[in-house]
Amino acid sequence: MLNRRRLLQAAAGGGAAFGVSSLIPAWARTSAQGNLGIPALYGTKFDLEIGEFPVRINGRVGNAIGVNGSIPSPLIRFKEGEEITLNVKNTLNEDSSIHWHGLLVPFQMDGVPGITFPGIKPGETFQYKYSVPQNGTYWYHSHSGLQEPLGQYGPIIIDPKDADPVQYDREYVLVLSDWSFVSPYRIFSKLKKMSDSFNFQKRTVPDFFKDAKDAGFSKTFKQRTQWGRMRMSPSDISDVTGETYTYLINGRGTQDNWNGIFKPGERVRLRIINAASMSFFNIRIPGLPMTIVAADGLNVRPHEIDEFQIGVAETYDVIIEPKEAKPYAFVAESIDRSGQVVATFGPQAGMQATIPSLREKPLLTMKDMGMDHSSMNMEGMDHSSMDMDGGMDMDMDMDMEGMDHSTMDHSSMSMGTMNMDAPMKTIKKAGLKRGPGVVNIAAAPVSRLHEPGIGLENVPHRTLTYADLRSLEPNTDTRAPGREIELHLTSNMERYMWSFDGVKFAHVKESIKFYEGERVRMTLINDTMMPHPIHLHGMFFDLVNGSKTHKPRKHTIIVKPGEKLSFDVNAEHVGDWAFHCHLFFHMHAGMMQVVSLLPKKPGKMKMDHSTMDHSTMDHSKMKMEE
Repeated sequence: MLNRRRLLQAAAGGGAAFGVSSLIPAWARTSAQGNLGIPALYGTKFDLEIGEFPVRINGRVGNAIGVNGSIPSPLIRFKEGEEITLNVKNTLNEDSSIHWHGLLVPFQMDGVPGITFPGIKPGETFQYKYSVPQNGTYWYHSHSGLQEPLGQYGPIIIDPKDADPVQYDREYVLVLSDWSFVSPYRIFSKLKKMSDSFNFQKRTVPDFFKDAKDAGFSKTFKQRTQWGRMRMSPSDISDVTGETYTYLINGRGTQDNWNGIFKPGERVRLRIINAASMSFFNIRIPGLPMTIVAADGLNVRPHEIDEFQIGVAETYDVIIEPKEAKPYAFVAESIDRSGQVVATFGPQAGMQATIPSLREKPLLTMKDMGMDHSSMNMEGMDHSSMDMDGGMDMDMDMDMEGMDHSTMDHSSMSMGTMNMDAPMKTIKKAGLKRGPGVVNIAAAPVSRLHEPGIGLENVPHRTLTYADLRSLEPNTDTRAPGREIELHLTSNMERYMWSFDGVKFAHVKESIKFYEGERVRMTLINDTMMPHPIHLHGMFFDLVNGSKTHKPRKHTIIVKPGEKLSFDVNAEHVGDWAFHCHLFFHMHAGMMQVVSLLPKKPGKMKMDHSTMDHSTMDHSKMKMEE
């Protein structure tokens, strides 16, 4: 480990010019620096030091917060079922923490200050110790202050204790992120004052006349009026865009050219992690198909596509099989197409592929307002998501009179996503009304699991949808849920207020209750006009996507604008768990809750809920600094 003096000396002596930071973990180096594919080196003890250090990105120097002097942080790799020890020392002058994203750890080890532990004080060392019953690709990051967007994130690989069902000859980890030389305190302050401060893609008067020529003046005027009433713009897809962010792969911008190597005919496994604070990416390798083999760390049936959208905090493992000895561009384009980062895979070290131009910017539609009924057209029915293993989610013997029609999605007749096994009891927050924190309530939310995501609706190649995903192994629990909890994703964009059910985290009076052993359905309705990657700590959930026996299991799900979706949770891990939007500034502003998973027998859980300190997580009250 380096102290600050040695770190600065290394940067001044040209160490930083060698890469983006003064230290470059072996897994994050380029093929030109000897990374010919990451080795399977395991450990059971890890010493991690959280600190501040200089970085160089696309030739420009800035300051970062990270682990062991690098962004991204070191790769943590171990084997399924092994007990590991992680000694985390905080050398900052503020509290810190590390959360193990997607790992099924005891709640005391989850690393969320104010919910699962007090945090790590300056100068102190906290010992995390756990074993996990899972394998796959995951990541870790800070849950304290504004440290995550400053660089505190890194990859985790858990290798299976038995044979890996995914065969490959070489592997790389690709950590996607967004970086700004503007302080995150400054970014958040500007968003609170004017939520569209960073949107430089607003529609203009010439755009109006162009639309009027194509669609007619009356229709165009009506749509513009509706957008104005909502205080939104159809170009308002990302709160912070490529005008402010530099997009990175393994800590490098496009100019820095991260590159990997392959031999023609090899199967190369790419473990892709979206560790960005605010950016969705559309991923493609022009001229080279990708086969999805894992989502959020868990194996899925192999599914070949040409492009997919990855939300903040999601992970996907893909297999590529280049046949030609030429360089290929790995393109991560931001969802609003305001920027991209491009890496290269080639048969020789150090190659650089041709960098494609940014594509035409996408726009939101009436459907994103939750107002579209056009999908009633039966000719557009999505049969592709019907599960041919007998898993179409239907119970033909159901009592129609007893069906809760409010949970049926009448506006989307895609048989692959209709929920026909309605749970016994639906718990809704009565009286959700418009107010200071709720500008819009979707009139007709629909299932959009069969859609690939904003910007990918009309591309001329194969895209991934959530309806396509099937778990590799059969689901171990296929019980119908005993009850349903319905939550609305709510906002006031003009005041940059984000919440669940109109209540931001600082004002939440009661946590969401699960009870050990039950199976619960959570239904999310997005009343906002932005996609949200919603993450549940401490447990996976089964996405209700049309399969009965092979539902994909995830820990993070993108809820599209105007969408209504459901997932089922087995309540197994007793404790208090964070539940939040993983867009960093949305969580920071209040889109967060706590799920309290209570034991069967009262008094077993060693927690005092009355003393739980929510104030440590009320980011919206944090002092704004330049």
